Amino acid sequence: MRSGDLPADLRHVLDVLLRFGAMMLRAGDTAFRVREWMGVIARGFGLEALAVHVTLDGMTATARRGGEQMTLVQEIAPPGINAWRLGALERLAREATPGIAAGELEARLATIAAEPPLCSIGLTAAAVAVASGAFSYLNGGGPLEVVAAAVGGGVGQWLRSLLFRRRLNQFAVTAVCAVIASGLYCLIMLAFAGVGLAVPRHAAGFISSALFLVPGFPLVAGLLDLLQHQTMAGIARLAYGTTVLLSAAFGLSLVAAAAGLSAASLPPPPVAELPTLLLRALASAAGGCGFAILYNSTPGTVLAVGGLALVGNELRLTLHDGGMALAPATFVGAFAVGLLATLARRRLPEPRIALTVPGIIIMVPGTYAFQTVVLFEQGQMLPALQAASLGGFVVGAMALGLAAARFVSERGWVVES
Repeated sequence: MRSGDLPADLRHVLDVLLRFGAMMLRAGDTAFRVREWMGVIARGFGLEALAVHVTLDGMTATARRGGEQMTLVQEIAPPGINAWRLGALERLAREATPGIAAGELEARLATIAAEPPLCSIGLTAAAVAVASGAFSYLNGGGPLEVVAAAVGGGVGQWLRSLLFRRRLNQFAVTAVCAVIASGLYCLIMLAFAGVGLAVPRHAAGFISSALFLVPGFPLVAGLLDLLQHQTMAGIARLAYGTTVLLSAAFGLSLVAAAAGLSAASLPPPPVAELPTLLLRALASAAGGCGFAILYNSTPGTVLAVGGLALVGNELRLTLHDGGMALAPATFVGAFAVGLLATLARRRLPEPRIALTVPGIIIMVPGTYAFQTVVLFEQGQMLPALQAASLGGFVVGAMALGLAAARFVSERGWVVES
């Protein structure tokens, strides 16, 4: 049957469905969740069958109703992250009762798409500044490094927001913002040294100033898609996230070379006495809240993420203090975040990924990342590969901890249909 012979209402229904799926993907959701929610809406439209093929930059869907069948293709704009939009779209899908009109759904999608960010550029930059400073402290930084990392991270995020509004290439913007954030960090530390302050030889805040560039959503979503057999979408997301990381590393390496940084070992962590534990917990919560704001979360979600980050990261650090290797300790911490997110969703109807990903970003191994960038820039390939491998194990443990929590708490992850 030729597409021109098909009824316009079926074409309209499928077009709206694809628009819904494209909005979810652009907001950062996983391909398997997009397919699930599109299936829910398709049943509300009375479609007998819906087949969806998802990649990072496009989507193909085939729908059947009665004796009619058609296929449409939807291109998808460059991905982003918008936790509020994910929640709004999921609630819309839940409310798609049988007999819903395509025009009604289309109008509600337009309303959701037109909603501005919950926080201004300045407030988001301030939240990133707090998160960057907190991350610097958790990686052994002193007061001077915390201040410098906070300023670098806040200014870098402010600049990134302005450049993204002009729709500039994401990878170029990432490299430029990495240069600005880390370069500003180095200039501030140089100014501190110039006025006679004792500046430490290590640079715990160097990576912390660019933490906002870590593509947590694409990397975690890519792994989860692979575990749900969404191979093309998963590989595409992982490739996209890796390219973002390489862009940030390129910018950081330029600054590291210009500043003459060395991969000096960080000092041993302070003894975990009560004041230190309280400061660590506060820094973990602040980092989680900062990233939840960066991802455009609601106030309730921001507080929930702060609590998840506090519990998960403090558990990770306590286990590491007790002698457990960092990778397994990180797995346990991320696993705890995933399980607690399941409980939190009973009172907070938000997408699970909007709770878990900002809750574990604070666990990124900053020391290994710094050593990898500096050692590669200096041409010390074997030590650099060793640092990269150790950091890679920790990052993998973060994602696998969240995946393991899904296997425990969601039957659909254990029993394949």
